[in-house]
Amino acid sequence: MPVSSTYGDHRFAVAPMIDWTDRHCRTLHRQFTRNALLYTEMVVADAAIHGNRERILGFANAEHPVALQLGGSDAAKLAEAARIGEVMGYIEINLNVGCPSDRVQSGTFGACLMKTPDVVTEAISAMKRAVSVPVTVKCRIGVDDQDTETALGDLAEGIFDAGADALWVHARKAWLKGLSPKENRDIPPLDYDRVYRLKRQYPSQFIGINGGIQTIEEGLQHLNHVDGVMLGRAVYHNPMMLSDVDQTIYGDQHSRSSIDTIIDHMCRYTDEHIAAGGRLSHVARHMVGLFHGASGARRWRQILSTEANQTGATSDVIRRAYEAVQTAVVEQAA
Repeated sequence: MPVSSTYGDHRFAVAPMIDWTDRHCRTLHRQFTRNALLYTEMVVADAAIHGNRERILGFANAEHPVALQLGGSDAAKLAEAARIGEVMGYIEINLNVGCPSDRVQSGTFGACLMKTPDVVTEAISAMKRAVSVPVTVKCRIGVDDQDTETALGDLAEGIFDAGADALWVHARKAWLKGLSPKENRDIPPLDYDRVYRLKRQYPSQFIGINGGIQTIEEGLQHLNHVDGVMLGRAVYHNPMMLSDVDQTIYGDQHSRSSIDTIIDHMCRYTDEHIAAGGRLSHVARHMVGLFHGASGARRWRQILSTEANQTGATSDVIRRAYEAVQTAVVEQAA
C-alpha cells in the first residue's frame, strides 16, 4: 500500500501522453484493468478555464480512477483549472513539470519549470488551497546541464513542503535544446537509482517512477524501491499488457474480461460515439496495437488503419478486423 495517507493505492499508472490518452484511449485501457490509475493528456490551464469543458475535460465515470494533468506556470490559473477539474469529477490533479516540447517551453511550463522550483512550489500551494482531491507532480530528474541531485532534490523539497500528495518522476533528464520530444524519451540515459535515492530521502512520501519500463514484470521490480510505477508508450502500443496489472500488481483475483467481451464493449462504445457525431477513427486509432505480437495482428492493423477513416465507417470495421484475427488463429492452429 502507498505510504501517503492522502493518496490512493496507485501502485500502477498509465502515463499522460499528449494526443494519445484521450477519453477513447482511457475507455479501451479500462477494459483490461479496474485498478490502474489513468491520466488525461496534458490540458493547458487556460484551455481548462476558457475552453469547451465537455470536449476538453469530459469523461465517463466508467473511466475511473482517472486523473487530470494540467500544464501551466501561473499559480492562480492553475488553481482555477484545478477547481474546474475537481468539479468535473477527477480524483487527482497533476502538474506537468516534465514535457520538453518547444510549444510547452514557449509557454514557460513543462520541463523548463525544473529550473524554477519556487514557481512549482507556489503553484502547488495554490492548487492545494483550491481543491480537496490530491495534487501531484510529474517531473524529470533535471534539465540540460543541471546536477540531478540538486535539481530533483530542490523540486521535491519544495512541493512536499507545499503539500503535494505524490511525485511521479520520469527517470531521465530533458534536454530543452537540441533534442526533439521523441528524442527526449530515448536519448538521455535513464537513472533509476536517482529516483530510488529520492524515495529513501522521503520514506513517508509517495514517489512513483516512469521512463523506459517495458513490461509489468519490470514494474514489479521497481516497486521494491518506490511506491508506484508508470508505463506509457509500451502500454499504448500493446494495450493487452494491461490485463496482467490487477493480478500481478494489486493481487486482485477478479476474473478478467475476455477479448470477445472487450471487442463487443468497444464496438458498442464506438457506435454511441458515432451517433453523437464522432468518427470511428477517433476510437479505432487507439486499438491498432491491440493484438501486438499475436496471430492476425498485421491484418488487424491493416483493416483498422485503412478502413476506419472512410466516410460512414462504423464498428463493423472493428468486427471485421477481429474476424480476421480469429481466422488467423484458427489457420495457425490447423
